[in-house]
Amino acid sequence: MHLKDKHIVLGITGSIAAYKAAVLLRFLVKEGAEVQVIITPSGKEFITPVTLSALSGKPVVSEFFGANDGTWHSHVDIGQWADLMLVAPATASSMGKMANAIADNMLITTYLSMKCPVMVAPAMDLDMYKHPANQKNIETLRSYGNMIIEPDAGELASGLIGKGRMQEPEAIVEEVVGFFQKKKN
Repeated sequence: MHLKDKHIVLGITGSIAAYKAAVLLRFLVKEGAEVQVIITPSGKEFITPVTLSALSGKPVVSEFFGANDGTWHSHVDIGQWADLMLVAPATASSMGKMANAIADNMLITTYLSMKCPVMVAPAMDLDMYKHPANQKNIETLRSYGNMIIEPDAGELASGLIGKGRMQEPEAIVEEVVGFFQKKKN
């Protein structure tokens, strides 16, 4: 229970690696964290909010407003509640929006309201990962103080082999636990 009493926002974007987010979420909860999932609209094309809600024990946030009942999700409140924001998987599109303050969905708006540290785990094909624009966005995110969890090299969804795979959930949880342990010392 290395993450007992920790509040983590898990941001999930529209990547094939979103299936790993379910395992990641399970590991975070098993370590004692309270996790609020925020998923982009395209993320819901890869994994359902029902699955994520069952694993987190909390409703998943995706939209600014509830189901036409006047309720709204406060990105500011979420930003103040969290001890850490983890965006995994992070697509090139979402990282570009984060780097340039393009707040067109709940995840990016919440990111821009964060009062806590942010970890980003990129996931994309090797050519996208290596593209100068994407590398510039990653460096911009680093310059803002975000921690980048470098992707693995290996077989990608495209069938190509190279760097771009999101780190495995176990490795990401180790990074999160290590961050909080370092912070304690």
